[in-house]
Amino acid sequence: MAVRHQLVKRAPEELWAVLADRSRYEDWVVGTARTRPEDGNWPEVGATLAYTVRVGPWEVGGQTVVRRSDPPRTLELEVDSGWLGTARIALEVRPWGADSLVIVDEHPLAGPGGRLHNAALDALLQLRHRSMLSRLAEVAEAAPVRAPTGR
Repeated sequence: MAVRHQLVKRAPEELWAVLADRSRYEDWVVGTARTRPEDGNWPEVGATLAYTVRVGPWEVGGQTVVRRSDPPRTLELEVDSGWLGTARIALEVRPWGADSLVIVDEHPLAGPGGRLHNAALDALLQLRHRSMLSRLAEVAEAAPVRAPTGR
């Protein structure tokens, strides 16, 4: 299991706006070259998007399904990469003062990743998560700050 966290200088609702924007997925998910909507309203449970990952001259297609969504706190995804297998990726957003602490927890479910899951694979996932969380922070922190709504 690979768990990593990052402080993002945005309120949980502002960070969630990035997670909830299906068109921004490829901006922060490492390796994703293209995405396209499939079913449902992202990030509602059951919503899906198709993605393409490019590794050198090769491309692998897959699908991401929302398995749990509790705005603005939790987004759990199941990533199906075809013959490479499936993985669960959980993103938890915790308020941290005026900012957000994002925790990503990923582990393989099925396929080669699930069968071969070991410390070396977790180390690779840690590197990927470091980059992914950094990119998520950059995207969220670059977004315009929404003015608080008055009542």
